[in-house]
Amino acid sequence: MFKHILIPVDGSSTSQKAVEKAATLAATFGSDVTVIYVIDPYPFTGLGSDFAYGQAEYLNAADAEASVALNAAKQSLQQAGVRVQTSVVEAHATWRGILDSAAKTGADLIVMGSHGRHGLEKLMLGSVTQRVLSHAHLPILVIRE
Repeated sequence: MFKHILIPVDGSSTSQKAVEKAATLAATFGSDVTVIYVIDPYPFTGLGSDFAYGQAEYLNAADAEASVALNAAKQSLQQAGVRVQTSVVEAHATWRGILDSAAKTGADLIVMGSHGRHGLEKLMLGSVTQRVLSHAHLPILVIRE
């Protein structure tokens, strides 16, 4: 049914739950899987002379977090016997990075976690999952915390 599943991860327990659900689907349907971690390469735009140092520190920390999250997902998927590729994606908006990756990989399903934020927390932090749902043209399976 699904030939290629995209799983965006952020290192949270919710994204790991999405990995586990996607592993079951992929094993059942013989799907290929791509796991991505999206990094905004320029989160400090306009901070002045300390920008270069802050940027380098941020990117090092983001790459380390991405590596941990991607390796955990890859290990879970390989244990389930699923073919998996991982990738770090740079995008100014996480949801756009996810949808662009879905198009580039030919994904026909996105499986992603949602932290279930609401009220003021959702207003302040936004919802990547909600944006993906609003703009996607393919099925999305949302795993709630």
